[in-house]
Amino acid sequence: MSKQTTTRRKTVKDIAAAKAGTPLVCLTAYDAPMAALLDPHADVLLVGDSLGMVVHGLPSTVGVTMEMMILHGQAVMRGSDQAMVVVDMPFGSYETNNDSAFLNAARIMKETGCQAIKIESGTYAAGQIAHLVERGVPVMGHIGLRPQAINVDGGFRAKGRTFGERDRVIAEARAADEAGAFAIVIEGVAEDLAAAITAEVSCPTIGIGASAACDGQILVTHDMLGLFDWTPKFVRRYADLSTSISDAVSAYAADVRARKFPGEAETYALRKPAPEQR
Repeated sequence: MSKQTTTRRKTVKDIAAAKAGTPLVCLTAYDAPMAALLDPHADVLLVGDSLGMVVHGLPSTVGVTMEMMILHGQAVMRGSDQAMVVVDMPFGSYETNNDSAFLNAARIMKETGCQAIKIESGTYAAGQIAHLVERGVPVMGHIGLRPQAINVDGGFRAKGRTFGERDRVIAEARAADEAGAFAIVIEGVAEDLAAAITAEVSCPTIGIGASAACDGQILVTHDMLGLFDWTPKFVRRYADLSTSISDAVSAYAADVRARKFPGEAETYALRKPAPEQR
């Protein structure tokens, strides 16, 4: 039996309303417990292919599979009930042709129950976006720094810092917008470029390393919570959970080695029978 809830999830129309209203709050989520904590505060939970690096320890997002995205997408859906859940399409799942893009997107939506998918949308992907939208698949675009293109770019680096690159990023934004993307993630570009794109496209823009000029913001939750020693320039740490977790585990290990844990409070005792049972 499916989970019964009276809460309404946010829809494409809700996200579109941010173009002229309150900025969108977006965060990544990869599992049910974290999704449950983020859900009351977020408009969008993105099951990003960043899970390959954040959760699975891969060197980049290129090795992420459909099965990984679906597994984590299912978990996030189970842990949330009001935020729109968007699942990334992994490298190699949409670039070849429109039909393969639709079949893979449809599989993700069917098996996870998510409300939309996201693709890294160079100008080449405009055809796939239009094809998907026409067939009932809401698409979030992703322009600028595109992590799946790391092997072409030679690493993670900001985009649009030369006139040639600037023109390419603007072209990516126009192509995604005209093809019907309901929102566009802009990653790793200068503030003036993010502002120019946001002013030009009809759909909301969601920045990550793209300044407050966008219509919303997204961060990798693990970065924002301080779970890693290093964070990118564009991340503001709102907590230092790495230290808190390390301290907690250190205290637990010390108690175990000193036989202080488990103590009486954490130990089961034999139940004494009731008097009438003696």
